[in-house]
Amino acid sequence: MISGLFRVRLWAPVGVFTSLVHCLHQRRVALAELRGADDQKAVDQSLLELKMVQVVFRHGARSPLKPLPQEEQVEWKPQLLEVPPQTQFDYTVTNLAGGPKPHSPFDSQYQKTTLKGGVFAGQLTKVGMQQMFALGERLRKKYVEDTPFLSPTFNPVEVFIRSTNIYRNLESTRCLLAGLFQRQKEGPIVIHTDEASSEVLYPNYQNCWSLQERTRGRKQAAALQPGISEDLETVKEGMGIASGDRVDFLILFDNVAAEQVGWPLHPLHAEEGLQMAVGPFLHILESNLLKAADPATPSGKTRKLYLYAAHDVTLMPLLMVLGIFDHKWPPFAVDLTMELYQHRKSKEWFVQLYYHGEEQVPKGCPDRLCPLDKFLNAMSVYSLSPEKYHTLCSEAQVTGLGNGE
Repeated sequence: MISGLFRVRLWAPVGVFTSLVHCLHQRRVALAELRGADDQKAVDQSLLELKMVQVVFRHGARSPLKPLPQEEQVEWKPQLLEVPPQTQFDYTVTNLAGGPKPHSPFDSQYQKTTLKGGVFAGQLTKVGMQQMFALGERLRKKYVEDTPFLSPTFNPVEVFIRSTNIYRNLESTRCLLAGLFQRQKEGPIVIHTDEASSEVLYPNYQNCWSLQERTRGRKQAAALQPGISEDLETVKEGMGIASGDRVDFLILFDNVAAEQVGWPLHPLHAEEGLQMAVGPFLHILESNLLKAADPATPSGKTRKLYLYAAHDVTLMPLLMVLGIFDHKWPPFAVDLTMELYQHRKSKEWFVQLYYHGEEQVPKGCPDRLCPLDKFLNAMSVYSLSPEKYHTLCSEAQVTGLGNGE
């Protein structure tokens, strides 16, 4: 019933300006790539050696974050959270320095909301666990079986794991690792997390004043666009939600997504907004690439595999920055994979991207196999060191905020 109601023109008025900007930007990128295409020589891929893999993934399917104010609620029973035996894998959670696990204000908040059937909001479901296990098996086939890059059993010397400090992400990581290493390990599995106040694996409105101000009022302004408010009332009426009940499209979408239905999204993406949303995380990914490619990096200071358990709000700006956003909401258990190769003869370095298992051509790159310097140059526009992030986020005045500009 819900999915049919989302055939109305959701976000179309809001997306007109954004789509125009996006098209103009893509045209500039295409022209730049054409100019540089002649300089790109064909690379013999048999001479490429895989050196490092970074995987950013969204957690598996979960229960909704908030219930809808309607009489007929989907029933979320505890049986939906049962752990499949093949996904069981012991792990420990620490802070970034290896100390005790930080407090999770998000999980505390979720436990204040009990959905019909008895399940808390935002919990990883059995389906979500199976999705993550399947992702792990896909990574195993590629990096253990087809290409003997990783050891068949988990080895902490080879793998670094970081997650947001939210239980569904920690559990999603567990399931991925169980699929990737078939529940076999040679050492302890440690998942690193950060305090919510300083986390950079999602746009941190609490830690970034300028980002908070930039987005203030935009959701309300979007809902007031011609056609959007009427569509909202139509959807609410069709779902049996009283006209006076407060609910926006994001809450509606979250419930729809939890029931495995999606719809297109056209977010606003100004350059500074993207920098503040994902710049610090992009800086981490870039730093890993640079350390791996630097011959002066001491042995043991890099890993073969970096895993980052993140969210849809992480992946969307990251995909925009990379120039591969398809204007669709990132589904549960989706992955963005970044491979680093070195040419055995020329010693040149290359990056290759995959989204949802499909090859991508990142922005500023002439081909899917992108020279590392070109890739880093394109990303440098958005990457923010901790110092630059702090400066940008703490600016006292930001022009045109809160008025939809």
